[in-house]
Amino acid sequence: MHNGSKQREPFFHIAKRTNLQPWKAFAIRAAAVVAALLVSSVVSSIITDGEGIGEFFANLFDGVFGTERRILNLFQNTAILLCLALAVTFAFKMKFWNIGAEGQTLAGGLACVACIQYMGGKVPEGILILIMAVCSVAASIIWAVIPAIFKAKWNTNETLFTLMMNYIAMQLVACCIFVWVPSGSGVLGVLNHGHFPQIGGYNYILNIIIVALLTVLSYIYFRYSKHGYELSVVGESENTAKYIGINVKKVIIRTMIISGAFCGIAGLLLVAGTDHSLNTNTVAGRGFTGILVAWLGKFNPFFMCGTAMLYVFIDQGARQVATAFGMGGSFSSLITGIFFFFVIGCEFFVNYKVKFSSSRKFRIRQNGTQFPQGGVPAAQETESAEKVKEVNA
Repeated sequence: MHNGSKQREPFFHIAKRTNLQPWKAFAIRAAAVVAALLVSSVVSSIITDGEGIGEFFANLFDGVFGTERRILNLFQNTAILLCLALAVTFAFKMKFWNIGAEGQTLAGGLACVACIQYMGGKVPEGILILIMAVCSVAASIIWAVIPAIFKAKWNTNETLFTLMMNYIAMQLVACCIFVWVPSGSGVLGVLNHGHFPQIGGYNYILNIIIVALLTVLSYIYFRYSKHGYELSVVGESENTAKYIGINVKKVIIRTMIISGAFCGIAGLLLVAGTDHSLNTNTVAGRGFTGILVAWLGKFNPFFMCGTAMLYVFIDQGARQVATAFGMGGSFSSLITGIFFFFVIGCEFFVNYKVKFSSSRKFRIRQNGTQFPQGGVPAAQETESAEKVKEVNA
C-alpha cells in the first residue's frame, strides 16, 4: 500500500510588499535606470556594428549637457512636458481619464495664433501676449469642459470622448492654417508677433518660471485646499463623496476647467515661448507622454519634476546618439523605449516581492499532513503513523 507521495514546493511565489522603506524603493528605481542605460548601450553597440559603449554614453550626455543651448533646451522641454503632466494629474486624481491633453493644448495654441493673425502689429506686444493668454486658456477650457459635461450629466466614456476631441482639434488646426497660408503649402511660418521677452539674454526662461510657479500652486491645491480634498474623495468613491455632501458633477466640471486651463498655458508657452508657430504636430505626443510622467511621479507635482526631466534627458540624449552614429529617428525611439521598459517594469518590484522557496522535499501522508523529508523526529513520526492506522481502521 502506498502511504504517501513526494512533492516539491513552488520554486517561488509573489507577495505584496507592505511598508517598503523609501530608500529601498529609490534603490530599486535607481537600479532600473542603471540597467536600462547599460542595456541601451549594449543594444546600440550591436546595431551600430562596432561603436563602443563608451561612445554611447559620451554622446548621450553630450546631447544634453554638451552646450549651454542644450542645457537650456533640457529645462524648457521639461517645463512643457511637466505642464501637460500637471494638467492630466488633476483629472486622473479623480479617476477622470483625460486622454485629450493633446487636443486641448492644440486648441489653446490655435487661439494664440488667431490673436496674432488678427491683432499682431495693431496692439502693443505686452497687451497682445495678455490677450493671447486669456484666449488660449479659454479655448482649452472649452475643449476640456465639453467631455466633462457629458460625463457629469450622461456618464459618457470620457476616454473615448477626449481621445476623439484630439483628432477634431488637429483637423481644425489644419483647416485654419489652410485659410491663413494663401500659398496652399499648409506650413505656417515663424510668426513675427506675440513672442515672450528674453530674460537675461536667454529664451525660454519665462516658460520655466511659469511652470515652476504652476508646480508649487498645484502641490498646494492638492495638499491643502478643500477643492483638492473633494477631488481626491471623488476619485476614491463617488458614492462616498455623495454621502458626505460633495456635488460630484460640480467637482468633475470644476476639475476639468483647471485641467483645461493648464493645457491652455502649455499652448501659450509653445506658441509664444518656444516655436512661434503652429502645426498639427506642435504638441508632438507630449499630451500622452505627460500621462506616463504623472504616473511615474505618483501624481505628486514635485516628483513629476524628476520624471519629466528624466524623460527629456533620455529623449534628447538618444537623438544625439542617433545623429552621431548616423542612425535614423527610429533609433532614438528604440533607446527611449528600452529605457522606459525598465523604469516602468521596476514598479513591479517596488510593489511586490518574489520569495524563493527552499529546496527541501516534502512527504505528504494519507492524512494530509506535510513533513520536511528528514526533518521530523522519530517519536513524532511514529505517533503520526499510529494515527493514520487508526483512521484507516
